[in-house]
Amino acid sequence: MALAGAVCAAALAALTAVPAQAHQRPQWDVQDTGVFDVRFRGLAAVSRHTAWVAGTGGTVLRTTDGGDTWRDVSPPGAGELEFRDIEAFDARRAVVLAIGEGEASRIYRTDDGGATWTESFRNTDARAFYDCLTFFDRRHGLAMSDPVDGKFRILSTGDGGRSWKVLPDAGMPAAQQGEAGFAASGQCLVSAGPSDVWLATGGAARARVLHSADRGRTWTATDAPVPAGDPARGVFALAFRDRAHGLAVGGDYRPGQASPRAAARSSDAGRSWRPADRPPPAYRSGVAWLPHSRSAALAVGPTGTDLTTDGGRTWRTVDTGSYDTVDCTPDLGCWAAGEQGRVARLER
Repeated sequence: MALAGAVCAAALAALTAVPAQAHQRPQWDVQDTGVFDVRFRGLAAVSRHTAWVAGTGGTVLRTTDGGDTWRDVSPPGAGELEFRDIEAFDARRAVVLAIGEGEASRIYRTDDGGATWTESFRNTDARAFYDCLTFFDRRHGLAMSDPVDGKFRILSTGDGGRSWKVLPDAGMPAAQQGEAGFAASGQCLVSAGPSDVWLATGGAARARVLHSADRGRTWTATDAPVPAGDPARGVFALAFRDRAHGLAVGGDYRPGQASPRAAARSSDAGRSWRPADRPPPAYRSGVAWLPHSRSAALAVGPTGTDLTTDGGRTWRTVDTGSYDTVDCTPDLGCWAAGEQGRVARLER
């Protein structure tokens, strides 16, 4: 264990060191997924070797050899669905979310690496539109919908995604006019530890982050200092390395639109947020803490990848490739995914 810890520490130091030359920067190693007409906004990194991606056309791919080969494990008959979030427990068990109005919002689960899938939830309320899901552990998880009757709707599972129920909304604050979640990276609903969960919003006068400390039964809402006041602006992704320290990224997703103040940080479980002193230069849709680090994280978007080594105070661009989502694993495996079938693994 001591040797493994030393190796992780050395690798992390190499990843986050300020580069002396451009070629020494952390770089994405783009994988050959074999598909070019799919946009992968759902990503579940299990390890440096195993990862799942989900995207348009009902597509789900899985690798177990570090990205050398990818297997199409898409659910049968899902070609018309838009998968935007996937959560994987290991190489065999995963839960995937399809978004959309009414019955387009669905959840599937596999226990055999995608050889077979079971549809465990189909939305029957035309007013609901599910965006993201998250799991606290292998059994307990939540999924969130845009507001119904003026409040965000929360689904809950206690059996690993095999069944779902709508939670009462008595503990949910009222939504603002036009407020919603962004199904851009599978990171508008995230959790840390056994009971804490956060929900990111936009599209309204103020961007907000909602927090629950009891697995979604009661919530508090806090304004986030990122661009708002338009349906295209808000917080698009969250990442918490523990129940206290969080990062928020977003901005204006429209190409060519400025996104000042596109990142913020919290050190009190999301009760307050401070803008980054030097934020990413443009809209970012995904964010992830680097493993075994208290200060390093990556943010991704259509125009590039940014790295912070000071807990989100300042960010610097380290890559200009287009990615929508990013996820890291305890064994220092960081993956990103996006348009045109792009999937990549971070290399030192």
